[in-house]
Amino acid sequence: MNSSNNKLNLFDDLICINCQCTLINSEKKITCVKCKSSFPIVNNIPVLIKENNSIFNIADFVNESSTTFDRNYHNPSKFQVLVNYLTPSISMNLFAKKNYKLISDILPEDAKILIVGGSILGEGIEELYVKKDFQIVCSDVSFGPEIDIICDAHDLPFENDYFDCVIIQAVLEHVLSPERCIAEVYRVLNKSGIVYSETPFMQQVHMRQYDFQRYTNLGHIRLFNNFNEIKSGPCGGPGMALAWSIRYFLVSFVSSTKFMRYLDIVIKYFLFILKYFDFYLINKTAAYDSASSFYFIGKKSDKKLSDRDLIKRFIGFS
Repeated sequence: MNSSNNKLNLFDDLICINCQCTLINSEKKITCVKCKSSFPIVNNIPVLIKENNSIFNIADFVNESSTTFDRNYHNPSKFQVLVNYLTPSISMNLFAKKNYKLISDILPEDAKILIVGGSILGEGIEELYVKKDFQIVCSDVSFGPEIDIICDAHDLPFENDYFDCVIIQAVLEHVLSPERCIAEVYRVLNKSGIVYSETPFMQQVHMRQYDFQRYTNLGHIRLFNNFNEIKSGPCGGPGMALAWSIRYFLVSFVSSTKFMRYLDIVIKYFLFILKYFDFYLINKTAAYDSASSFYFIGKKSDKKLSDRDLIKRFIGFS
């Protein structure tokens, strides 16, 4: 899918992450007019990392080092492409495409959308690219085919009330301070802005050292207590959670990384069928206790959901 028609030209709209002032764009760097902070442009991608507030360094991106994704992740060998094509997935998101269609219908025709963690297209997100008038910015802490700007979600280089929608799909488990990231999301959304989030609950460690959090349904909702909920619930069900658990249990028996990769392929052929049980299980009450992941769609609000009201929202069997 060619998403280039939807890209927002953002160089003139970025702000300094150190003092929130205007940036001047030159050929190889952008510089703040007030504090004189300077940020590099690498392969036409601005790199705005606040180093004293991030686990990443600007040098990581100038040198194009591996960060959250391995530097070869986006350029696999022909053999790896074939293996990936022939190996079944044990994951299945039952609501992402429907949720993006709902968001697409809610947003104004010329909506400005920020995708945090958007160096690659998330599952179901193609629904947003159907509408060519949407203006989309993809940010991440890793280079990738969709990347527009390198920035840390803890410090977004955009003005207050700038976006109509922020997508933060499968990202919050990989940040050190989800609350701080969501405060930034809240800040850059306009008064009627929409947020979409997905986070794991029953999933093992992925993305190596960049994996920090897991959330129950209520825990996920509480993160967005400054938003009026439009819709929420499980998006990956108990079948997917079981498949992940068995996979990680079996590969725990081996120590060789090479053998583990071969074993992993075999395991997926035996386990992928489990995810299809989720077509039946995903809407069951008990699925909220054992789901693989949850989603939340909300609208920015000036009111806050209290913790007493939060616990009244419990759905589950336990």
